[in-house]
Amino acid sequence: MSKDRLAAFMDAVLAIIMTILVLELPKPDPLSLQGVLALGNTYVTYILSFFWLGTMWVNLHNEWHHIKVINKKIVWLGIVHLFVTSWIPYSMSVVATNPMSRIGQVLYGMSVLLVTFANLALSVALYKCHFDLEECNSHQHAWLLRVKYIPDIIIKLIGMALAAFVYPPAMVYSVLLAMLWMFVPVEKLYKPHN
Repeated sequence: MSKDRLAAFMDAVLAIIMTILVLELPKPDPLSLQGVLALGNTYVTYILSFFWLGTMWVNLHNEWHHIKVINKKIVWLGIVHLFVTSWIPYSMSVVATNPMSRIGQVLYGMSVLLVTFANLALSVALYKCHFDLEECNSHQHAWLLRVKYIPDIIIKLIGMALAAFVYPPAMVYSVLLAMLWMFVPVEKLYKPHN
C-alpha cells in the first residue's frame, strides 16, 4: 500500500469523525436564546474536541510529509489510531451532556489518552520506517517526541486524576492545556549534538 493511499484514508476518516462531533450536539430545548445558552458547556466541549482533533491532523500531516514508504505495522497502527479516535464523538457527547460527571470526564480522558498513545506509537513507527534522515536529524526527532509528548501525556493524566477525584471538568481543561502545548514551537529550542 502506498503512503498516499493510507494518508488519504486517514484524512477521510478523521474528517468524518470531526463531522460526527457536530451531529452529537443536542438541540436546544426550548428553542430560544435561553435554550441555546443552556448548552454552553456542550458547545465548549465540541469546539475543544474539534480543534484538538484538527491539531492532531496537522501534526500527522507534518510527520507524513517526510515519509517515502510505509510498512504493514504503520498501516495497522493507522487503523488502531482511527479506531480509538472514533470514540471521541461518543465520549464528547457524554461529557457535553453531563459536564459534572466524574465517570463521563474519565471516559473522555481515557479516549483522549488512547488517541494520544496511538498517535505516539504511529509517530515512532513512522520515524523508524524510512524517515528521511537528510531532512530531519534523528536526534532532533527523538528529542521532539520526548519534549512534545511527555508533557502532553502528563497534563492529560493530571487532568484525569483531578476529574476523577477533585473537579470533574478538569479533564476538559487539561485537553485544552495539552492542545495549547502542541502549539509551543519547542523545535526552535533544540540544540544539535556535536
